[in-house]
Amino acid sequence: MKIALYLPTFRDHVTIQELADLTDLAEELEFDSVWTLDRVIVPEASDRGEMQYPFGMMEQMPLQMPVSSRGQWFQGWPLLPWLAARTEKVRIGMSITVTPFRNPGVFAAECATIDHISNGRLNVGVGSGWMPEEFAAASVADTFPRRHGHVRETIEICQGIWNNELFEYHGEFADFGPSGFGHKPVQPGGPPIWFSGLKDPKRSARRISKYGLAGWIGIQDTPDELGKWRQAISDELDAIGTTSIDSVEMSSMIWFVITDTEVDQTDNGKLTNLLVGTEQQITDRLKAYQEAGMTMPLIWPPFADVPVSKTLDDLKRLKNDIMPKVEAS
Repeated sequence: MKIALYLPTFRDHVTIQELADLTDLAEELEFDSVWTLDRVIVPEASDRGEMQYPFGMMEQMPLQMPVSSRGQWFQGWPLLPWLAARTEKVRIGMSITVTPFRNPGVFAAECATIDHISNGRLNVGVGSGWMPEEFAAASVADTFPRRHGHVRETIEICQGIWNNELFEYHGEFADFGPSGFGHKPVQPGGPPIWFSGLKDPKRSARRISKYGLAGWIGIQDTPDELGKWRQAISDELDAIGTTSIDSVEMSSMIWFVITDTEVDQTDNGKLTNLLVGTEQQITDRLKAYQEAGMTMPLIWPPFADVPVSKTLDDLKRLKNDIMPKVEAS
């Protein structure tokens, strides 16, 4: 099982130095990767609990973001070149890039450049987004009902640009003649693409199987839920017959805190304390994830109430004390 760090770029207050300290430790501890978060806005209506949809369109969540509209957070995408320059070993990525906020051709070319800056360490996470208010702020409100098609076209355009000297595309969101886009990525075939799906296992499975994507990313999934997603993807792969589920990375973004006393981990949907608990509780949960087919948890410091200094200590304990027990199981 690999370990990835999901940087707390989205908080009421976070500093570049805190993100640097976490990144440096992930590199030192030889984590697989470090990821940022794509968040353009928090609507002021969120502070009043009056958003159109709950976080991630997940029914258990309130109509309110966990961060204030007046919070001080960072945009995830501009941090990737900084991460590439700061590190030498860990892979980098953003989980996930909401593709409708970006022109597919420009996005593909920018990914190729970042892949060079990082010497071939870029992961590309893509998804459709979920917040109409954010689409409006990004000046693509009309794309919201059609956002899933935008993801599909972005994947096709990225793969086309990365693998051809000249490429043309004629679709709903992009329409251009044969063109060159500069440097191809360092990684043969282009950076691995991870698909994030939170609602529809079949759609995620179809995308992964059709385009040969590298992995799937969920959020706060129990071992049982992750196993169901894995089975849905496996069924689609088997139907096409081109690859095996064993070649697909299965991941989920999960809040992580080590506590001194046991924590109630009773199933409460996406609000369950999946990786919040004592060392033994977290060890047991990671073993269950491993058995369910998870290949890489994205360790996610909570939005609030846990200082970065605490997370730094917890990450050391995870690597040095917990993971050896998980790997030995």
